[in-house]
Amino acid sequence: MKQYTAQNIRNIVLGGHGGSGKTSLAEAMLYLAGASERLGKVADGNTVMDFDPEEMKRKTSVSTAVAPLEWKDCKINLIDTPGLFDFAGGLCEGVRAGDCVIIPVSGKSGAKVGAEKAFQAASKRGIGKIFFVTKLDEEHADFAKAIASIQEVFGAGACPVVIPYMEGGKAQCYIDVLREKAYTYDKGKMKEVPMPQTDEVEEIRMTLSEAVAETDEDLMEKYFAGESFTNEEFIKGVQLGLKSGDISPILCGSGLKLDGVAQLLDCIVDLVPSAADAAGEVAETMDGEPVELKVSEDDPTAAIVFKTVADPFVGKLSYFKVISGKVKADTQMFNSRTGQPEKVGKLLTIRGKKQEDTTCVVAGDIGAVVKLASAKTGDTLSSTSRPVKLEGVNFPTPSLSMAVKPKNKGDEEKMASGLSRLKEEDPTITVKNNVETHQMVLSGLGEQHLDVIASKLKQKFGVELKMKAPKVAYRETIRKKVKVQGRHKKQTGGHGQFGDVWIEFEPCDGDDLVFEEKVFGGAVPKNFFPAVEKGLRDCVEHGVLAGYPVVGLKATLVDGSYHPVDSSEMSFKMAAGLAYKAGLPQASPVLLEPIGSVKVFIPEANMGDIIGEVNKRRGRVLGMDAGEDGMQVVSAEAPEAEMYDFSTYLRQVTQGRGSFTMSFERYEEAPSFVAQKVIDAAKAAKAAKEAKSSKDEDDE
Repeated sequence: MKQYTAQNIRNIVLGGHGGSGKTSLAEAMLYLAGASERLGKVADGNTVMDFDPEEMKRKTSVSTAVAPLEWKDCKINLIDTPGLFDFAGGLCEGVRAGDCVIIPVSGKSGAKVGAEKAFQAASKRGIGKIFFVTKLDEEHADFAKAIASIQEVFGAGACPVVIPYMEGGKAQCYIDVLREKAYTYDKGKMKEVPMPQTDEVEEIRMTLSEAVAETDEDLMEKYFAGESFTNEEFIKGVQLGLKSGDISPILCGSGLKLDGVAQLLDCIVDLVPSAADAAGEVAETMDGEPVELKVSEDDPTAAIVFKTVADPFVGKLSYFKVISGKVKADTQMFNSRTGQPEKVGKLLTIRGKKQEDTTCVVAGDIGAVVKLASAKTGDTLSSTSRPVKLEGVNFPTPSLSMAVKPKNKGDEEKMASGLSRLKEEDPTITVKNNVETHQMVLSGLGEQHLDVIASKLKQKFGVELKMKAPKVAYRETIRKKVKVQGRHKKQTGGHGQFGDVWIEFEPCDGDDLVFEEKVFGGAVPKNFFPAVEKGLRDCVEHGVLAGYPVVGLKATLVDGSYHPVDSSEMSFKMAAGLAYKAGLPQASPVLLEPIGSVKVFIPEANMGDIIGEVNKRRGRVLGMDAGEDGMQVVSAEAPEAEMYDFSTYLRQVTQGRGSFTMSFERYEEAPSFVAQKVIDAAKAAKAAKEAKSSKDEDDE
């Protein structure tokens, strides 16, 4: 593919609801432009964009894919993103690199939640939105209903610019409202036909006139003067409105039959802002000062890494978009996150899974580089002469966590290494080793997301995973003060062992053990105080109820006795442990459970359901506030043990619109029925462990 300048480059994101036809539309565009030799189908697993084994198996997109095509002397970089909410990170990657989002909407089901999310993501980035009503060739498709659903959700700014002329339930031709021309399609080839007799075009142009008038002062004056706009003025107004975000053109067709696809490609070339007009950004210098980056090949280089692919054989593949300057092969660049240089090796142009070598990627264009040493998704690569930092990629926070371990013993290191590599590829997952529960916890955006991660780990790194709900890190404490004796005496040949302590245990504030000594008359020599404290600190790691760490405990050494010959540090450490085991059961021990601070973002219509569910999960609603994008924010506190699968319920109730965040707040005393359940489970686990240990000894 030849080199294009930014003026002739368009970066287009395909985003929307799962199953709305994004990948099929991308396939149609690539095939029609000659960038693909055959028209693949998602159902057959042979599309350019869905090339990952997981996508071929599941018949749906699970990651972002990039493919360029050439149309009317323009290079169009298509960025196909997943529509399933479990893979929302893909949309974040795509929107960071794109300059306009095309949102396919099914002609059968109308605008759905995925379309709303794509629209919101584009609006936050300040880039244009185009709707494409798909599947008009299928039975029960209804263009009028689809348009009504789009305008109901997104307002009057969503304006049809291509409409079907329907007869007998089928589209006879597609009318270009802006140019007042009609076209039929035969295997994607567009042929102009006489305009059909319909009043619909004039009605749409009248509605569109008001939106067009608001994009330019001259057009506004002409509109108020009662004059009609020319076709050229309509096109100019839609161009300006698309760039400002005030107008979202609606086109239509069928990806599988290639109907309307040529008009969509023409629309991208004629209406969508070029990379020269849309890709400029404001960055920060290393001192935090703002600096405007122009889309110019002659300026110092700045590029954003928007996607990373981890391949165990090829190595790391980093996708990037050049904002200014140009990236050349075998050059040195500066990574603003690490503060270190990055050696750029072989440069590639990516088309699905195919890779083509290139020597240079210019401002406004998209490329990839292999084996960058330390670059991650969201990093800025810039010239050493002008180091800058661009805005990274804003990913959603993981909402579902599972404890994972390898199916086969000995694969722990391979599992940890594989998950680390996959985390580079997918920043929406987190992997933490919980030292307290001795579990590795994998977090993602949903059940299907974690399932795909497990499949990729097996496919790429040869490790099979076992998953289960993570353990909860409970705590134990006491509620009353007690004074107990701990006496350790053991007589053997030679020196014996003797340690005797009296310790007061009482509740206090704080997590760590508070140790004091109030011994008078040398009942316990000072040199044994550290041994007593060490014995207690070892003991508080395991409570007397269920074996969880003890917090809020103050221990005061008040008395004791010693033997001049038999006493030792070990003896007093043992005596302290005996006092602990005798005292805590008498001090009204209780189980504490972790409480999280929860913020739930939901549509107002779901408020009652969510409040009821939070209460059902033993939570307390603290308040409600208005949030962004017409959402409501419910603030609450709830036990972490009850919330691990809350994301699944939230997605079902809100149809994917809702989200929530949760952070640890404090520990609270668990209700007696919860505490008893936890204690019984701990006893059962201990008994099973002892039985297994006994069996292993017998086998030996």
